[in-house]
Amino acid sequence: MALVIHIKKDQQIILNGAVVENASGKTISLILKNEAAVLRSEDILAPDDAVTPASRVYYALQCVYLFPERRGAHLRTFNELVASYLHAAPSARSIVAAILAAVENEQYYAALKKAQELIKHEGKVLTHAQHQLDKELHVDAATGKSEGDRGLGADAGCIALERRAGGQ
Repeated sequence: MALVIHIKKDQQIILNGAVVENASGKTISLILKNEAAVLRSEDILAPDDAVTPASRVYYALQCVYLFPERRGAHLRTFNELVASYLHAAPSARSIVAAILAAVENEQYYAALKKAQELIKHEGKVLTHAQHQLDKELHVDAATGKSEGDRGLGADAGCIALERRAGGQ
């Protein structure tokens, strides 16, 4: 089945590892009549942007998809990263299972779409952790106790910093 791709002005796609950019002043359309590895610019992750554990998983999987000649090496990296991620964030087990199932069936584009869910999941986990940390570190300047103080004593360093900031 043919795949029709519309590329907007200045937009890029990766087609079987080659970067293709639309340099015309208008949207162009391509028809792919056989199977090819295609990523649109909104799905492409640059190596410098792979800065979180989930984005590194995505980037390794992107390499698996786009560079079949080095698939074995990229799969080893992907497997190491995804195992590490799952160890650190077991709440992502169902997403990781779906990614691994797609990889097992060599459906790498579907695996990449699932890996985008992993990045979203990571964002939610980090946001939740940040909220919890904020609650624990929030120190009431008047009482010197934090919301997270569970009888272990408030963090004297945080209290001192807040008092200095408040002029006390």
